[in-house]
Amino acid sequence: MALTTVRSSAGGKRREESAGPLTPKRYDRREAIAGYLFISPWIIGFLIFTLGTMIYSLAISFSHLNLATNLMRPAGTSNYQRLLEDPKIAASLGNTLFYAVLAVPLEICFALFLASLLNRVRRGAGFFRTVYYLPKMTPAVATAAIFLLLLNGNTGAINQFLRFFGIAGPQWLVDPAWVKPSIVMMTLWGVSGTMVIFLAALKNVPRELYEVASLDGAGPVRQFFSITVPMISGAIFFNVIILTIAAFQVFDQAYLLFWRDTSNASPEASLFYAVYLFQQAFQQFNFGFAAAMAWLLFVILMILTAIQVKVGNRFVYYEGDR
Repeated sequence: MALTTVRSSAGGKRREESAGPLTPKRYDRREAIAGYLFISPWIIGFLIFTLGTMIYSLAISFSHLNLATNLMRPAGTSNYQRLLEDPKIAASLGNTLFYAVLAVPLEICFALFLASLLNRVRRGAGFFRTVYYLPKMTPAVATAAIFLLLLNGNTGAINQFLRFFGIAGPQWLVDPAWVKPSIVMMTLWGVSGTMVIFLAALKNVPRELYEVASLDGAGPVRQFFSITVPMISGAIFFNVIILTIAAFQVFDQAYLLFWRDTSNASPEASLFYAVYLFQQAFQQFNFGFAAAMAWLLFVILMILTAIQVKVGNRFVYYEGDR
């Protein structure tokens, strides 16, 4: 309640009158203006660097752009027709899809396993979290250099370790059958970002549920699938979507391992969609075709995300659900 103080005309005494509840309209407008001012840098950045570039790339996809002269000639739908005619489009999409199907479940399982271990740590928890997160901070070039040494078919540390047990290791960087698994191994090295999200979700699972389940005779495995997985299903759902989008845009690992020079021994097996898009844009300067490739990838990811949301809503448990 807002109180206003007035002076009476007779005795000069002050009295307080209730002016009624404050109307929120005055303050709603001020709060809204303040909020928009705070987020205005992001809005401006989004409009210029995201939405603006998307619209510009859509215009480029229907044209032939010469970057040297900055001249743009109309091309109609020829760039999109070329998407159906270029055999490398199907090959690169197939490689990317195979990688996504292989990498996303492994990343989810490995990150959840690490998060479960860290969730059980009591002493030195901060130290172990820092150590586990350090690979995420390593530059991609340094990580690629390490894995080039580890995955060397003749002198690599991984094959040397396998030889100790009498196992002949594969040619990770040469054999087409092992090219994509080698990239998956490099991807798992930086899985700590997903691990942190799972760790935060695990911390929010009520301990009382495990205590009650233990009294009912449920073992650790039953507790994991009946309590842990449903309670963190929202985090799993989020990570699956994010990792799927990232998998279809994989570039750093494939390019640094196989395309940093021209002596690629497995060009077809390591040709991912983002790598081929980069080649078309910045090596062959087919910017119109590269823009069409980018929009095709955008449509594919939108369809996959819509399917995941449709399917995931049936299995995701939210705290407000009854």
